[in-house]
Amino acid sequence: MLKKIILAALLCAPLLAQASSEVKLDAVQINVEDKLSLQRGARTFVNYCVGCHSASYMRYSRLEDLGLTEKQIVENLMVTGEKPVETMTAALRRNDAKEWFGVAPPDLTVIARSRGADWLYTYLRGFYRDPSRPTGWNNTIFPSVAMPHALWDLQGEQVLKEDAAKGHDGHAEKHLALDKPGKLSPKEYDTAVRDLVNYMVYMGEPAQTKRKITGIFVLFFLFGLTILAYFLKKEFWKDIH
Repeated sequence: MLKKIILAALLCAPLLAQASSEVKLDAVQINVEDKLSLQRGARTFVNYCVGCHSASYMRYSRLEDLGLTEKQIVENLMVTGEKPVETMTAALRRNDAKEWFGVAPPDLTVIARSRGADWLYTYLRGFYRDPSRPTGWNNTIFPSVAMPHALWDLQGEQVLKEDAAKGHDGHAEKHLALDKPGKLSPKEYDTAVRDLVNYMVYMGEPAQTKRKITGIFVLFFLFGLTILAYFLKKEFWKDIH
C-alpha cells in the first residue's frame, strides 16, 4: 500500500508542478504593524465586502487595536451589527446568494491564511469584462468565477487582450488592459488592494503581532534559563569532576 501511495505521488507531481506554473501571482508587501494601512483596508472591507461576505470570527470591537475609538467604529465602519462586540456578519442571506450567484459567498475571516496574500492581491486585480459570464465578469486566476467585480468602480473595467506575438508554447500571450478608468488610478487602486489584503491578513490572526513579541521574550527567557542551568550544573558537579 505504501509503495502504491508513493508511486501515485510521483506520477501526480509533474501535473501539480505544471498546474502551479500556469498561474503567476503578483507579490505584495504585507505589514500588519502598519495601522494606517490596516485602517484603510478595514474601511474598504466593510464598504465593499461585508455586504456579501461575512467575517464571522472577527468582532468590530477588535478594530480598536488598530488605533480606532469605539465611536469611530460605530459611526464609520459598522454596517451590519448593532453593537461593537458583534461579529462582521454579511447583510446578504445565504439562500439569496445561492439563488443569485449559484453559490453562497465564503466567510473571509481566514481566507488570507487559506489562499495567501499574493493570491488575494492578484485575484482582486485580475477581474475583466466577459459577456459570456452571468455576472459579466471573469478573472484571470479564477476562471468562471461566480463573484462579480465588487471594486469595479474603483479600478474601472479591464478587458483581456491577446498579444500578436506567441509565447514559447505556441499560444498567443494574453494580458489585461484598462478599457474604462475607475475612480482611482492604477497605482492608487493597487495601493487600495494592498491595504485591503493587508487587513485580511491581519484579520486571519489579529494577535499575531503580540504573539511574535511574546515569542521573542520567551526565547530570551529560555536562553537566560539555559545559561543559569549551565552554571548550576557546574556548581553541583564541581567536586565530582
